Amino acid sequence: MTIYSFRRWSLAVALFTGPALAQAQSANAPTPPAPAPAGDLSAAQWYLKDPQLDNVPGVGATRTYQELLKNLIPTAVVVAVIDSGIDTTHVDLKKVLWTNPREIPGNGIDDDKNGYVDDVHGWNFLGGADGRNINAETLEMTRIVAAGRQRFKGVSAKTVKPADKADFALYQKAEKVYKENLKEAMEGNQQMESMTGPITEMVANMKQAFGTDKLDTTALKNAHPDDASLRRAVAGILEMMRQTKAADADELLKQLNEGAKQERSTLDNSLNLNFNARAEIVKDNPDDVNQRTYGNNDVQGPDPLHGTHVAGIIAASRTNSLGIQGLAGDPVRIMAVRAVPDGDERDKDVANAIRYAVDNGAQIINMSFGKEFSPQRAAVEAAYKYAAQKGVLLVHAAGNENSNLDVADNYPASFYLNNTPVPNLLTVGASGPVDNAHLPADFSNYSHKGVDVFAPGMGIYSTLPGSTYGNESGTSMASPVTAGVAAVLKSYFPKLTATDLKRIIMQSAQVHHTKVQTPGGEKLVDFSTLSVSGGVVDMYEAVKLAQKATL
Repeated sequence: MTIYSFRRWSLAVALFTGPALAQAQSANAPTPPAPAPAGDLSAAQWYLKDPQLDNVPGVGATRTYQELLKNLIPTAVVVAVIDSGIDTTHVDLKKVLWTNPREIPGNGIDDDKNGYVDDVHGWNFLGGADGRNINAETLEMTRIVAAGRQRFKGVSAKTVKPADKADFALYQKAEKVYKENLKEAMEGNQQMESMTGPITEMVANMKQAFGTDKLDTTALKNAHPDDASLRRAVAGILEMMRQTKAADADELLKQLNEGAKQERSTLDNSLNLNFNARAEIVKDNPDDVNQRTYGNNDVQGPDPLHGTHVAGIIAASRTNSLGIQGLAGDPVRIMAVRAVPDGDERDKDVANAIRYAVDNGAQIINMSFGKEFSPQRAAVEAAYKYAAQKGVLLVHAAGNENSNLDVADNYPASFYLNNTPVPNLLTVGASGPVDNAHLPADFSNYSHKGVDVFAPGMGIYSTLPGSTYGNESGTSMASPVTAGVAAVLKSYFPKLTATDLKRIIMQSAQVHHTKVQTPGGEKLVDFSTLSVSGGVVDMYEAVKLAQKATL
């Protein structure tokens, strides 16, 4: 997935095809939003806790506000969230959204002459002038393969023109990865489709056998059927619920159906060589990286779940006694920039999103997305440099492929094409709530050179569309935790530059020498070897360091 949140249904794919299924076998329409929960739900935010006081490897936000910031006056900071879209009506977000002071809402005029009409809360680079929006997109490898098969038809490594060798090599690499992904997706789709019916039927039979409409953990554990096959089925469902963290069988089925839809979408959209929603909706020239003013002002888009969750982590209202607390409080504001579809974001859109954010006053930009190929990498790097010139910090999710980025490709990259580090970019891995062998999230990418720091990214409770709340996991969550800390530093110590923010966050990180499992593997390594800083973001220590730096 191009957006770096780790969805629970992906855990179920392997599980449903293993022993649990053997034991058990003896939609695109969103659910209606629920009303906002009453009261303060911040107790669910483990990542706000302090490693010293609470013995939890959080960032120490609560302690920081109580001890270090209570007598200080914050200044305004704008954090841009380049993502899938944000629910601008969320009760915990609507008051913290950036509002363009030079734009008159809804008059159809570009009042501030910045090239974007009615960009009140930000801009959407995935929309058309007629108001329609892209949701699904292809993967970058799919686009490279589709173009390469036409351009290099009948061409081999021996016959390719010298001027085309680099493009041909990229095409060949993408072709190999594409075929591997296509095979995997076809197998996954077949597996998910074969599971949905039997497991749905099995749950229905269990409900009938036990005379209940709700099969939660308690009900299943208390069930002691005489039939041996039914006992095995109960054990199988319980194991699936444990692995997927589903509260009951209905939620398990919901996750299974979501997984089946995603697998189908991968084939129909992500890996479909003939799919091109952009041509019909956006109607720009994707190859023209200098084209800036396309899209529309719908910053919510068709599926704002990911971006809404990210935005809440950074700056959900801390003063309304409702829902969660963002890392950063007033007067930090969130600018919404939509550039990430269900599929791979385009380099052109990423570059334009960065430039838009910089030009409209963002001082920090969160980027919880990434991909394996970047054919227009130079355009993104030019935007990096533009942000650096304007003193803007970029915070990027390291990715969820449990890969070592010293040897694996991940874009936007932590280094320029000439292999020098980007001075105003922080790349963030994901960590968990316990300082043990599982401190690094098992899905997180890592690198002693390319990942700067880790931050909480497992079971992160934040805002969801419809004024609701829920947990998500991924480096997508670790990145806004870090961006939120950066926003606090910038708000209370406004003289800090982008490079100051990066340095302070890295130098103040909680260094752990815990023996941990390498993400995705079983080898034990020192946690400090998985990133440049060797630690987890620590807001309390960062503020103390910022105080010293600004004396």
